[in-house]
Amino acid sequence: MTSHSTNPSHQRAHSLKERLYVVIFESDTKMGLLFDRVLIYAILLSVLAVVLDSVESISKKYHHPLVIIEWVFTAIFSVEYAARLYCAKYRWRYATSFYGIIDFLAVVPTYLALLFPELHALIDVRVLRLIRMFRIFKLTEYMSEYQHLAEALSASRRKIMVFLSVVLMVVMVMGSLMYVVEGPRNGFTSIPVSVYWAITTMTTVGFGDITPQTDLGKFIASAMMLMGWGTLAVPTGIVTAEMAHHRNQSFILKRSCDACCTNGYEASDQYCRHCGTRFPDPQTG
Repeated sequence: MTSHSTNPSHQRAHSLKERLYVVIFESDTKMGLLFDRVLIYAILLSVLAVVLDSVESISKKYHHPLVIIEWVFTAIFSVEYAARLYCAKYRWRYATSFYGIIDFLAVVPTYLALLFPELHALIDVRVLRLIRMFRIFKLTEYMSEYQHLAEALSASRRKIMVFLSVVLMVVMVMGSLMYVVEGPRNGFTSIPVSVYWAITTMTTVGFGDITPQTDLGKFIASAMMLMGWGTLAVPTGIVTAEMAHHRNQSFILKRSCDACCTNGYEASDQYCRHCGTRFPDPQTG
């Protein structure tokens, strides 16, 4: 009796699925690297097409070519999504993962516009264009630098939250103080409006829609502007320190989680940060 394991057609299909998995989900092979680069260019060009189609003067002259380009990229991303579903070891986990949802959003808007033409009249295509812009997030799957930055942000999130809480207290106090000093007659009609002014001043944006008129108010505004210089540098320093610390740690392995297909983990990682799957011991395989 011939078992499934010895069936030549079954073995060929299994081998094809494994080779496709390596090309699509692994980036440490020649074909995998080529696949990633092609996808990066396709993502950037598709986003460029969406941006150009939103410019009225360009859309009037080149709308039909841009529509054709959009369908070409939709076909490419559709084939990619189907291939990922085919070779993923845990298809539902991949489909519901962050990258799986992004891959789905990269193709669904064009088909929605085809199936429901009235959407064009209802939303003037802008919502579909917005969803198509989510393709840019697919870049995070192919560039390790995004993952390094995300890990640094995750590692420094508590420090950043403490910093933001201090900033929140400062703008609340200073905004309330300006409400008392300036008052409604000078545009500070309420504490929320005054807090809004404090935020724009402290971040050195300064729209100028509300300005202090009294000498004391101008002194407070000057102090907040000086505080803003240092305020902007703090989160940058926190994240930079975490990135430097991360760079000095163990190297990043170019491997992917078998469950949700995300890649880029340290040798010390034991669980996938997206789906929680436990990694096998690298020493025992």
